[in-house]
Amino acid sequence: MDVKFLRSKPMKNKFDQRTTLLVVALEAELPAELTTGWRIIYTGVGKINAAVALSVELITSEPKAVVNFGSAGALASSLSGLQEVTRFVQRDMDARALGFSLGETPFEGPGMIDLGRPGLCCGTGDSFVNVKPELVSDLVDMEAFALAKICLKKSIDFYCFKFISDNANDVAAHDWTHHLALGANLFYEKHLNGAGEE
Repeated sequence: MDVKFLRSKPMKNKFDQRTTLLVVALEAELPAELTTGWRIIYTGVGKINAAVALSVELITSEPKAVVNFGSAGALASSLSGLQEVTRFVQRDMDARALGFSLGETPFEGPGMIDLGRPGLCCGTGDSFVNVKPELVSDLVDMEAFALAKICLKKSIDFYCFKFISDNANDVAAHDWTHHLALGANLFYEKHLNGAGEE
């Protein structure tokens, strides 16, 4: 796959409640009771809902960092648990008939957003994946690329953590619904619990 890269500066992974905005698709993925003291928005599912919700929030607030948490399907059975995502592609952007690469937005340039830190690649699209997609990535979700792109354009530090809820296969829908609580608790313990304390 011919993919161009767009890099933003590497940042320290430390989140401050006063200057960090948490962005999550559904409250089922990160219940409000786990986010006391944090600013959080629930966007709804999909790239458009995610883009609209974050854009509206940024009209009235100026976070230094945006942290996206949510569930994701793994395209390799060796992946599990909570993972950091640092590269993002649009798995449903297909303008190959016009001479562009799969995942590349026409007339816009890079097809991949790369944060320049170690981490996995997530393919974002407006479909729930239960069959391996054509565009190569480690994980699949429905919001991250849109959020990463907005933060890149607004020069806001972006972090993305995904809990592997399923293996993007024929039992993905069943697995997704049964693993949400585990993912929320892992994210809370690693990134929210005690954050900002000296």
